[in-house]
Amino acid sequence: MSDQELNELRQVRLQKIKDLREQGIEPFGSRFERTEFAQNIKDDFENLEDQYVTVAGRIMARRGHGKAGFANLQDPSGIIQLYFKSDDLGEERYTLYEKCDIGDILGITGKVFRTKRGEISVAVSDLVYLSKSLHPLPEKWHGLKDVELRYRQRYVDLIVNPGVRQVFLKRSQIIRSIRHYLDEQGFLEVETPMMQPIAGGAAARPFITHHNALDMDLYLRIAPELYLKRLLVGGIERVYEINRNFRNEGISTKHNPEFTMVEMYQAYGDYQVMMELAENMIYQVVMETMGTPVVEYQGTTLDFSLPWKRITMLDAINEYAGIDLNDADLEEARKLAASIGIGPDKNASRGEIINLVFEEKVEPQLIQPTFVYKYPVEISPLAKRNRENSQFTDRFEIFIMNRELGNAFSELNDPLDQRERFESQVSKRNQGDAEAHMMDEDYLNALEYGMPPAGGMGIGVDRLVMILTDSPSIRDVILFPTLRPVRE
Repeated sequence: MSDQELNELRQVRLQKIKDLREQGIEPFGSRFERTEFAQNIKDDFENLEDQYVTVAGRIMARRGHGKAGFANLQDPSGIIQLYFKSDDLGEERYTLYEKCDIGDILGITGKVFRTKRGEISVAVSDLVYLSKSLHPLPEKWHGLKDVELRYRQRYVDLIVNPGVRQVFLKRSQIIRSIRHYLDEQGFLEVETPMMQPIAGGAAARPFITHHNALDMDLYLRIAPELYLKRLLVGGIERVYEINRNFRNEGISTKHNPEFTMVEMYQAYGDYQVMMELAENMIYQVVMETMGTPVVEYQGTTLDFSLPWKRITMLDAINEYAGIDLNDADLEEARKLAASIGIGPDKNASRGEIINLVFEEKVEPQLIQPTFVYKYPVEISPLAKRNRENSQFTDRFEIFIMNRELGNAFSELNDPLDQRERFESQVSKRNQGDAEAHMMDEDYLNALEYGMPPAGGMGIGVDRLVMILTDSPSIRDVILFPTLRPVRE
């Protein structure tokens, strides 16, 4: 439909609003009490037949002319058919139905019955306008070439596509299940600052804002980690936050600049405790929301049954990339990487080369739920060193469908070691790495008071929702994703 046609339709509807008001009828109503929802009328028809009910919702379709007509009313539970008859409503009230457009929100009172064709319906005895729609609803919304329009106008998407609403109902169930599991395990839910004087807890480029009263720059948080670990110092031994994070990075089907994580810490635990916590929690979430451990995602069958595969990063490289970096020094690692088509930066360390090989050759092959552990210390500035091999850390990541779902490690609680790693990160930052950690003196001060050994973990809620709702893009599971501005 052209812009001119849309504008003409809008003018027609504006005239209807004017006509209604001239009749003393307000087209934008106020409080309205419903007695039933559409689906309940269908489910409880035996008891509701020939009874009067009051429903409210949006008109999604109209048909019929003259002295009688039908319409479909949609509410949060589904759709119920309405039957309008001039003899039942009276001429004056029936004209209100005639002025009704698809998209209008109405309040309806009527008697429940079954039509000759067997459809459960409501014979309308009274109606009231609750909101007049000025725009027609799209007929071919999901076939749009400009898919971004669905995300920009999510309110329309939710109206015309029940499947979208189901995705966000499922998202809410998933978050509720995560919260329930952690609460049952004795974790305390907290809130930490979204605006922070130092961006820490992850390797990411932050967003910067300015506080006028304090005349200081602040960073939107890239992770709540360093604040949650301050609480471990303070004696809160099991703590978590379902948190919104902000990272000034690229946008893709897997990345949105603002996203949701659940991050948790357990005093006197370690990364192995976090592995058990992760697989048990996600398994319970899957069972509670899906009813089965076997889930279909974009044509691939995923099995969340316990236990999940566990493999070290070096063993994964050996298995999936076909090279053995276990005993390779820096130069040998560089040569082996080159042999499979990977050319690391000339200043890359051995650990960074190992990680690069893993990211390019292994990650794309990790489909089923898998724990990859023992990460190089160079890329794990907040994780405790492995006792058997100090070049690696007690860290793991969760991979499902060739993407990272979670990150966890035995937390570094040695303030001296932590300072050295921060200093190394600051050096990288000074050399131009905008994602390297900043020095956080207050966090170091907290560690010097003593933080118990602990396991910590962050899990991407959006990516988990993607998998459990069979959604190909992260934009499909975020109500209002970040989008480029509309170009005129």
